[in-house]
Amino acid sequence: MSSAKTLQQLSCADDYDPNSMPVPKAREYIRAVLEPVATVERLHIRDALGRVLAENVISPVNVPQHDNSAMDGYAVRFADLKPDSEATLKIIGTAFAGKPFEGKAAPGQSVRIMTGAVVPEGCDTVVMQERATVDGDKVSVAAVPAAGTNTRKAGEDLRKGEAALNKGHLVRPADLGLLASLGIGEVSVYRKLRVAFFSTGDELVGVGQPLGPGQIYDSNRYTIYGMLTRMGCEVLDMGVIRDTPEAIEQAFAQASAAADVVITSGGVSVGEADFVKQILERLGEVLFWKIAMKPGRPMAYGKIGQAHFFGLPGNPVAVMVTFYQFVREALATLQGQTELKPQPTMKVVCTEPVKKAPGRTEFQRGILSRGENGEWTVRPTGDQGSGILSSMSQAHCFIVLPTETGRLEAGTIVDVQLLEGLV
Repeated sequence: MSSAKTLQQLSCADDYDPNSMPVPKAREYIRAVLEPVATVERLHIRDALGRVLAENVISPVNVPQHDNSAMDGYAVRFADLKPDSEATLKIIGTAFAGKPFEGKAAPGQSVRIMTGAVVPEGCDTVVMQERATVDGDKVSVAAVPAAGTNTRKAGEDLRKGEAALNKGHLVRPADLGLLASLGIGEVSVYRKLRVAFFSTGDELVGVGQPLGPGQIYDSNRYTIYGMLTRMGCEVLDMGVIRDTPEAIEQAFAQASAAADVVITSGGVSVGEADFVKQILERLGEVLFWKIAMKPGRPMAYGKIGQAHFFGLPGNPVAVMVTFYQFVREALATLQGQTELKPQPTMKVVCTEPVKKAPGRTEFQRGILSRGENGEWTVRPTGDQGSGILSSMSQAHCFIVLPTETGRLEAGTIVDVQLLEGLV
């Protein structure tokens, strides 16, 4: 996928507002300039888990390769069965999975067959053993609904020459089994996306260091690291960068030279380190600085050289919300994924009142419960402050509240977006 537009072209749009970008428009603008990595690697299928296919995987065989039985029973000729009574057939042998019956069944003959075994020549239907009566070398069977019952046809799953997996597909555990079933040991995948990230702020201290007056531990780098790692990115943690123009500029230069994507947390809010904005505008281009959402309003997106830049807020919850809502999709696209779909939402009853003012999209943390009647409900985690990181650990979902929504009463049906499966 090639970039359809440049940042300059997007900034000339009639609805462009870098200081209050609506959530859907921000997603649209980011998508417009993403171009996936192009470098391809050849990997053993075990090492390809979590990677993105760089070409279609073509099946070299039919799957299954032969007509085979879907259960234990007796392979018969459908023409030998009687519509209204039992038919008695002679058993001439047994077909096992991996050891086919060598011979051909003639009219009036049957072959004992096991699940997965090749359907013998001359037979076209399998009668399950529970519906058959055996007496010596004779088997009596009742009629079955249709010819071909209880059989799996050659090529029913995949036909030789058909794409088993498509370019842009994220390789999952089931895909490893599928590839192995085709005898394929290696696949071509895109290289890992390289992402550099750092935090800014003189108040931040690394884990294991003593806290001074007014200082806090830097939690954001750990949540960012976790989200990037679960997405299969190659991560470059650059630590905490102090609030000086020289340190910030050097960090941006190093990060953009080494990575496809640069992510920062902190330093993009109004009143925070004005030189950050100046440095970014000198080194690259920033498409927008604020989004009409809560939490996460101070979020920037742009490019520094060839690297994409995401300036996330400093508040811990806002970091995760903006990552889930914007960065996740962008990284997946840059990885080469073409089957990425928006995280689905489901409608459930909210059991408690929800505070909200119209004007911004909100992503409130929610806890799902399932009642005795089997229906799901949701309630907010409590205080929705963007610094309450424990609420993200408690939450199962985001309660997604559109821009025009105001305060909601208990019992209102709301949209929820599940957190598990996002990253």
